[in-house]
Amino acid sequence: MDKKTMMIIGAVAAILVIVVAAFALMGGSSDDDPTHLTVAAHSNLKEPESGFNPITGWGCGHQNYNPLVQSCLFKTDKNGSIVPDLATDYSISSDGKTWTVNVRDDVKFSDNSTFDAEDVAFTFNTGKDTESEIDLTNIENVTAKNSTCVEFNLVEPRSTFIYDLRYVGILPSDSYDNNTYGENPIGTGPYVLDHWDKGQQAIFKVNDNYYGDKPYFTQITLLFPEESTWLELAKSGQVDVVPVATSALNQTVDGYQFYQVSAGRAQGISFPYLNDTGLTSPAGSKIGNNVTADHAIREALNVGVNRQKMCDDIFSGHATPEYTSVDTRDYANPDAKVNDSNVDEAKKILNDGGWNDTDGDGIVEKDGLKASFDLYYPPDYLDRQSLATVFAEQAKEIGIEVNLKGADWDTIYANMYSSPAVMQQTSPDPYKSIYQQYYSKEPDDFYMNPGLYNNSASDALMKQAMHTTDLTQANTLWAQSALVNGGGWGPAGDAPFVWLVNYDYNYFIKDGIDIGEQPDGLGNDVLINVVDWTRTNSTA
Repeated sequence: MDKKTMMIIGAVAAILVIVVAAFALMGGSSDDDPTHLTVAAHSNLKEPESGFNPITGWGCGHQNYNPLVQSCLFKTDKNGSIVPDLATDYSISSDGKTWTVNVRDDVKFSDNSTFDAEDVAFTFNTGKDTESEIDLTNIENVTAKNSTCVEFNLVEPRSTFIYDLRYVGILPSDSYDNNTYGENPIGTGPYVLDHWDKGQQAIFKVNDNYYGDKPYFTQITLLFPEESTWLELAKSGQVDVVPVATSALNQTVDGYQFYQVSAGRAQGISFPYLNDTGLTSPAGSKIGNNVTADHAIREALNVGVNRQKMCDDIFSGHATPEYTSVDTRDYANPDAKVNDSNVDEAKKILNDGGWNDTDGDGIVEKDGLKASFDLYYPPDYLDRQSLATVFAEQAKEIGIEVNLKGADWDTIYANMYSSPAVMQQTSPDPYKSIYQQYYSKEPDDFYMNPGLYNNSASDALMKQAMHTTDLTQANTLWAQSALVNGGGWGPAGDAPFVWLVNYDYNYFIKDGIDIGEQPDGLGNDVLINVVDWTRTNSTA
């Protein structure tokens, strides 16, 4: 491992050593009840500023996870398949614009009111009109046809709409108050919010009205700690599930098992795709970068970096090389990958593209322009900081200078159209992971498609994938859009990103806790099947 990466990891390790009893800081205390579970939330599941309201982001939107209090029309089973939950079945009209969903007639909310189709219609109509992370703008309207049948009318056909039905938790139409619901949520899920100590923890207790199998754990305490305290939380011995920080991947904790969950968590570098012509975004952000707009630069970096070395050195092997951002998904295209770790080939690509080191400083140039750019990353995330550092070192080997810029997200987003940035995506929904990421758009200052990539042939295939009602055909079309006519969003095409690693989610889980069988590719949602968890070393 290079010295700079070791210094970064060492610094964080030093912080961990001096962190005081983290569990006490979170307001926790010893609890001997074996049916009580304490979970330290991963950084992807941050404390919700607006409370536990699914239409303002709790459980869906930028990240998808089990909302605990609410249940959804569909859920994911242990095989990763989307199956009915509150729904019983669904059908799609021949034009793809009308989805009809039948729902259960035996469910009550936690306040004893009866769930029916009107609650579903209310939830999605309200969500459509609420400004939040959830994108329901393609819904024209939702109508309860009767107490057990809901009709969704879409503006345009969308094959991926099943993911919205999968992740949006259902609200009670009769008692919903936007001003108070987040702190006093009512739902049909397996748990109810008992109380919320803001800035510290939320405690959930079992919902006696839950229609499914009653969970073994009658109480879940969800802590919201900083990443720097994760290891000390595990060492305290009073937390049952704790995420493992990058700096602790080689560590063990007495009384805990190390649990690795496959993620589909692609991490990589976005490239501004357009030249700098003086344009700015609506927010005034600069657009374009004359270095990264050159295909030879993007291709050379994709071919020249050593992804496996990053997996080994940064993530201690708890990651796999990533090339297209969706390598592990059903709609991946293996032909869109490239062979990497070839520095000589990368240098040849640069040379053939007119980039040469004429002044002997180790950095290639073309027409007087140095192959140099800034790379933004969020320093609060050790994994992304380390990835940026190693990427810069490897880029230098092929003659490209990368200047590291640690910054908050507002700053990163303000510079994403003109400077590369370390990005991540985890969604299994191809609308988010492909369409929003690569479909042509006008500058809107939204973080999806941060480089303003555009390719009309790829766009056409993505549009077809969105509009078909055949989900198998949709997967084929998504895959084809990655590599079409020598272009497309894959690294073997236009290479608007250099995706680097697929980083697993890792946890310390207390001995005796059985978390069942986790579906592949959804590691960001470790609580996905929490109703099936048990504590096996107890007689409770």
